[in-house]
Amino acid sequence: MTALEALTVGRVGVDLYPEQSGVPLAGVSTFAKSLGGTATNVAVAAARLGRSTSVLTKVGPDGFGDYVRQALREFGVSPDHVGTSAGLQTPVVFCALDPPADPPLLFYRSPIAPDLTLTETDVPWDVVETVPLLWVTGTGVSVEPARGTQRKMLERRGRRSHTVLDLDFRPMFWPDTGTAREEIGWMLDHVTVAVGNRTEAEVAVGTADPDEAASRMLARGVELAVIKKGADGVLVATAEGRWTVPPQRVEVVCGLGAGDGFGGALIHGLLSGWDPVRIATYANAAGALVASRLACADAMPTADEIEELL
Repeated sequence: MTALEALTVGRVGVDLYPEQSGVPLAGVSTFAKSLGGTATNVAVAAARLGRSTSVLTKVGPDGFGDYVRQALREFGVSPDHVGTSAGLQTPVVFCALDPPADPPLLFYRSPIAPDLTLTETDVPWDVVETVPLLWVTGTGVSVEPARGTQRKMLERRGRRSHTVLDLDFRPMFWPDTGTAREEIGWMLDHVTVAVGNRTEAEVAVGTADPDEAASRMLARGVELAVIKKGADGVLVATAEGRWTVPPQRVEVVCGLGAGDGFGGALIHGLLSGWDPVRIATYANAAGALVASRLACADAMPTADEIEELL
């Protein structure tokens, strides 16, 4: 068996994608099912690039929970750390491809999503302390008990390389921006890498200016700050310098999952020991390929596809 290289922690669900594009949900007649959820998609994306990954999350005791475990296996991601929350349902997410570049999402995660019920007894502590790369998210600290559990994980991890924070801010999961800034900001003091877009950076450190946001992250002890600027490319910053990688031009089919494809490629680059510019260039291409396709997990590219685009 291949030793585990990356453990992602957080959101999982079943995505239902319209088979009709450019119409609101009320006008959609058929949907296609796909594995989804930020942490889950990132694990799938890294697995597509040959990495041994697993996701720490929870599902409900239902058919969709069975589907999640089955789909993970088929994607080459270990389901060994997928628990079950009795009395809760596996989350379902509907999206409307209207507009395709930034589709609105309708989350069914009430009264609470199973992945936000992670407790200390669900955590494989030996893996958290020793795995080469640990990936956590902003959503993971939006409510208890997941908030306290993810905090404990980072404390036990001790800021070992590589400990990655996906800022992953979704306003519907938070009571207000101030609470999100406080909780996500706490994690910045316990990770080595931070990645997010300009909006997420503003929530985390109080500014949407990529250079200033990167500077504030580095001042908190982050070793690599990655700010995604959409059509303006990607800024990567370390104590040694900062660089902007130009965007990849593609025809957007669905913007969902592009950031997760970027994240999986980021994991691959970090574990490969690449320099920041090479990592960002590669990850940017991976994200662009996902944006040119429909669905999230199913759309994650292979290494050959990324190299061909580059």
